[in-house]
Amino acid sequence: MNAREAAYVTLQRTFGSRSYSNIELDNAIKKYSLDGVERSFFTALYYGVIEKKLTLDYIISQFSERPIDEIDPNVLIVLEMGVYQLEFMDKIPESAAVNESVNISRRFWQKKNSDSFINAVLRSYLRGRDGIKYPSASTVRGLSVKYSMPEWICRLWQEQYGRDAEALLDRMTCVPKMTLNVNTMRITRDELLARLSDDGIAAEPSRLSSGGIRLRTALSYGELEKYSGLFFVQDEASQLVAQVLSPKPGDTVIDCCACPGGKSFAAAICMNNKGRIYAFDLHGNKLSLITNEAQYLGIDIIETAVQNGTLTRAGMPSADCVICDVPCSGLGVIAKKPDIRYKAYEDIADLPSLQSRILDVNSQYVKNGGALVYSTCTLRRAENAGVVETFLAEHGDFALEPFAVGDVMTDGMTELRPDVHKTDGFFIAKLRRK
Repeated sequence: MNAREAAYVTLQRTFGSRSYSNIELDNAIKKYSLDGVERSFFTALYYGVIEKKLTLDYIISQFSERPIDEIDPNVLIVLEMGVYQLEFMDKIPESAAVNESVNISRRFWQKKNSDSFINAVLRSYLRGRDGIKYPSASTVRGLSVKYSMPEWICRLWQEQYGRDAEALLDRMTCVPKMTLNVNTMRITRDELLARLSDDGIAAEPSRLSSGGIRLRTALSYGELEKYSGLFFVQDEASQLVAQVLSPKPGDTVIDCCACPGGKSFAAAICMNNKGRIYAFDLHGNKLSLITNEAQYLGIDIIETAVQNGTLTRAGMPSADCVICDVPCSGLGVIAKKPDIRYKAYEDIADLPSLQSRILDVNSQYVKNGGALVYSTCTLRRAENAGVVETFLAEHGDFALEPFAVGDVMTDGMTELRPDVHKTDGFFIAKLRRK
C-alpha cells in the first residue's frame, strides 16, 4: 500500500471511530512499513487533511453539485486528500493528485460514478481555484473556514481574548518543535545542549523553564535514543508545574492524574530522588509508561496505582504537595493533536464538574501548610479560573499563592498561550493550605 492509500485507510479509521490521530499514525507506519519519503509524505497528508478538514470541505462545496453532508464519507475523504495536495502541498503535480485520487476510488470501492464525480470536482477546482470567495475573517464563520476550527471554538476565544483570538488561531496551525526536560540528576542543561550541538542538533534553552530545552530541528523521538535517560519529552508549559510546586528532597507528593508521568518525573528530579511520590491514574494499562520511563531516568521513589481521582482513597498519607493535572478539553494542544478541534461542545460541557470533584477530593490529602497545583492543557475559562474560583469559595482553608516562572509573574493563577509564550496552551494555579 502506497502513502496515499495508507493515508486514505487511516483517515477512514480516524474519522469513523474518532480515535487518536497520533496512535493511528504510529500504527499505520508500522502496519504498512512506510519509511523515508513515503513515510514523510504519508504523515504530511494524513495530518494535513485532519488539520484543514473544515477549510477543505468549504472549498469542495464551491465545486460540488452535491452538498457536503450528502457526499459519501469515503468519497469526501478522497476529495479532501486531493484538494489538500493541490492547495497546500508543494511539488505535487496536478495530474498526480487528480489521477491518484481517482485510482483510490477504483481500488477501494465499486460505486457507479464515484470516480467520475471525484475527477469532475477536482478538475473543476483546478479551473476555478483563483475565484474562490471566502467569508470575511472578521466573522466567526470566516475564522472557522480560514483556520479550520469549529465555530464554537472561534466564538469561545473571541469572547475570551477579543482581537487576539485570530493570533491564537493562527498559532494553532504551527506544529511546535519538541521540548525536552533535562534530567539534572545526571547532566546539566548546558552539558546536554553542548552534546546536542556536537551532534549537529540545533537547540536552545527554554525561556520559562529552568530545566527545559527547545529543539529547533524537527526530530523523531527515536533520533534522540542515544541520550536516553538524560531527558524526557515534556512541553515547556507543563514543565512549570513541578517548578511552581517546588517539592523538596524528602517530601511526600501525590500526582492524582499522573499518566504519562512527566510531572511525577519532574517532581522527582526536584526532590533529587529523595522522598515519596504516589502516581495515580484511572487507566491501569498506562501505568507501565511511568514505571518504564522512571527506570530509564534512574528514579525509584515513584509508586504507581490505579485510582479514580473523583473517589477518596483510604489510608492516604498527609502530603506536602499535590498535583491535580486534570482531564480537560485539550484546546491548548490542538497544534500537536489536530483531531481535538473536532470535538463537539457537548463532549466537554460537563468537564468543569468533573474537574471540581477531582480538585475537591485530592485537596483532602494536602497537609496544613502544604501546596497544591491545579493545571490543565486547555484555554477555556470555565475549566481553568472558573474551577479554581469555585473551589476557593467553598474551601476557606486554601488560598492562592503568588509565583513567578521566567518572566511570568502572577498572583497565583496564570494562563500560557501559544501566540504569547510559544508554549502549549496551559493553565496553572498554586494553592496553599493555611
